[in-house]
Amino acid sequence: MSPLLLLVLGLLLPLLLLVLRGRTRREDEPPLIKGWIPFIGKALEFGKDAHKFLKEHKRKFGDVFTVQIAGKYMTFIMDPLLYPNIIKQGRQLDFHEFSNRVASFAFGYPPVTSKFPGLKEQITRGFILLQGDNLTPLTESMMGNLMLVFRQDYLDQESSWKTAYMYKLCNSIMFEATFLTMYGKPPSASRHSGMSVLETDFIKFDKMFPLLVAQIPIWLLGRTRAIRERLINYFLPHQMSCWSHSSEFIRTRFEMFEQYDTLRDFDKAAHHFAILWASLGNTVPAIFWVTYYLVSHPEALQFVRRELEDVLRLSGVEFSRDKDVMLTPAHLEKLLYMESAIEESLRLCSASMNIRVAQEDFSLRLDAERSAAVRKGDIIALYPQAMHLDPEIYEDPQTFRFDRYVQNGQKKTNFYKRGQKLKHYLMPFGSGASKCPGRFFAINEIKQFLSVILLYLDLELEEGQSKATLDLSRAGLGVMLPAEDVRFRYRLRPV
Repeated sequence: MSPLLLLVLGLLLPLLLLVLRGRTRREDEPPLIKGWIPFIGKALEFGKDAHKFLKEHKRKFGDVFTVQIAGKYMTFIMDPLLYPNIIKQGRQLDFHEFSNRVASFAFGYPPVTSKFPGLKEQITRGFILLQGDNLTPLTESMMGNLMLVFRQDYLDQESSWKTAYMYKLCNSIMFEATFLTMYGKPPSASRHSGMSVLETDFIKFDKMFPLLVAQIPIWLLGRTRAIRERLINYFLPHQMSCWSHSSEFIRTRFEMFEQYDTLRDFDKAAHHFAILWASLGNTVPAIFWVTYYLVSHPEALQFVRRELEDVLRLSGVEFSRDKDVMLTPAHLEKLLYMESAIEESLRLCSASMNIRVAQEDFSLRLDAERSAAVRKGDIIALYPQAMHLDPEIYEDPQTFRFDRYVQNGQKKTNFYKRGQKLKHYLMPFGSGASKCPGRFFAINEIKQFLSVILLYLDLELEEGQSKATLDLSRAGLGVMLPAEDVRFRYRLRPV
């Protein structure tokens, strides 16, 4: 985005906010910080200061405080011991109103309203195909496609050291493997042509995603509209109908959208494109961070690799440079320390904000002593990153400890705040009704990617570069990207 456009946004948006009127605040409500939060990524800089902003206001005003944003009231709940009371208020505090409006704006399809009777319910029911027993064929398909891309692009090489950029490599492999798993293959080939062009457009769109979430008009964002249209056009029904081996999840959505004559082909394609972003937008940076942390900590990498090799050996799974490794969900479930390393990476790099919109006026019970008066349309927000970095909960919270979530050979779940065990201690995937329905598949994908590169490659960071840092402009939106990509070396292992 050009500096001129940033300046225009910086001048116009405060003026817009000034003309939006708020409501009168009651005396029994939480402390109010008047003004507005510039919560739109780089354009208005809130992302860079989100954690600092909230930590400072927590220090001044306590665990519950309210901020006025564009005429609405947003109450932040900063104490994780209060989270269960917020999360269980599913009827009075709704997530879908906010998420549906934002998704519709960002991905360019019409809001899912009564104009399309039953569509919202069908979409929600369809997510069960990413969970439970349905996870097995999806995970097995992902394993095959991951090996297909990895073998053709990286295994047919000499064993000498090669230099690459880590995020770029993670994104390249996972973009195509995920696409093949979810949407299927072309009629007469194992891989789609033009994947690199599609991936490049996806990256450009993803950079503008925080501004679209903030509902900045797309015509202000340069070529973003044209890029989004190219991405959407790739999923037009006549093209998707030619692909084979697509996931049951996508096939079900395809058939569902075809039932609605009032839904244009372009709108159907936009829904499919939204699923591509949902499958990659947070998973790829999560894969980058756990890969980076493991390569940065060779002892941790070796421990996780040994665990993986032990699981394969005890299961009788053979693999070699000429034989693909196939990991089932049962194998992946046994990778306790790998999962701990993944969760530790998510703790350090995720900064999602859990948003709820009040559906009516009511008194929100915070704990035995406190309540907050909430009016219809008010926003309640949880910011789990404050919990993830709380030294009372996590000793030395800025340090990566790959085994932090393992205790006595079992998954560790006992984390405490003020002597009380936390029900929610790690929340990279949201909470309650807003919890990501694809979280189980995402964890399996990350484990599969790590398994492949740890089994087949030796990995080292290139010397003479700074440590990777977070791009804080996406704070509040999920897993943060690295501010700069990282150079590393890899070579084939003698397997």
